[in-house]
Amino acid sequence: MKFTKMHGCGNDYVYVNCFEETIRNPAAVSMYVSDRHFGIGSDGMILICPSDIADFRMAMYNADGSEGSMCGNGIRCVAKYVYDHGMTDKKNISVETKSGVKYLDLTVEDGKVTLVKVNMGAPGLAPEQIPVLAEGDRVVDAPITVLGKEYRMTCVSMGNPHAVVFVDDTEHFPLEQIGPYFENHELFPDRVNTEFVQILSRSEANMRVWERGSGETWACGTGTCASVVACVLNGRTDDKVLVHLRGGDLEIFYDRKADTVWMTGPATSVFEGEIDVSEVDL
Repeated sequence: MKFTKMHGCGNDYVYVNCFEETIRNPAAVSMYVSDRHFGIGSDGMILICPSDIADFRMAMYNADGSEGSMCGNGIRCVAKYVYDHGMTDKKNISVETKSGVKYLDLTVEDGKVTLVKVNMGAPGLAPEQIPVLAEGDRVVDAPITVLGKEYRMTCVSMGNPHAVVFVDDTEHFPLEQIGPYFENHELFPDRVNTEFVQILSRSEANMRVWERGSGETWACGTGTCASVVACVLNGRTDDKVLVHLRGGDLEIFYDRKADTVWMTGPATSVFEGEIDVSEVDL
């Protein structure tokens, strides 16, 4: 199987061109290639496929083999891949995902994509959209008890479920200890991605993320979008925020009038290669 290793702000995936490759068991292959000791090493695998309703379709699999609906960092890398590999010459493309068709604007320098702006669509706030077991029409600054301590969370769907928690210091927050308990909390029937956010100013924040199926990743595009939506809903920031992640920065704009979230950030190719997956792709 030919592959390309790419990352968006350190959120790294193995990308496979399924216009040329056929993968029969993507869940098993994702687990195999994601292993950082025995495989390539990544947060998961993303397949770039033909689409009947958009320019391209992406299918994403987490490191544990579970299929995700959407990946904000991943979709930026899809845009870079298809342009840099001559699969399109358009600088405005559409990509089909399990959470709908997304529209991307590409910034090109010296024939290569360096920056991608993504229309991430409207955030889902109703409990059933996330899903989270809660009453009312939205979950904003609601209590949740984890390991005997009460936190306050705001729940947002950006095509996948997010719980945003505000903390005083992201750097020293015990993410590896707390994250798994949020992910598997009984309030979230499909598990949840959890973002821990430190407000720096009305236009700037730090964020760390525990992603379901992958653990801590260096960035999460949908999670960064969800975090800014939560910031705005709780009155903590303005509608445009520069978010500092472990792997880099993303700029998020929550247009409340249009009920649309825009994400702008980099996409980077690391290396290309081939790997034998015949023993797991059965």
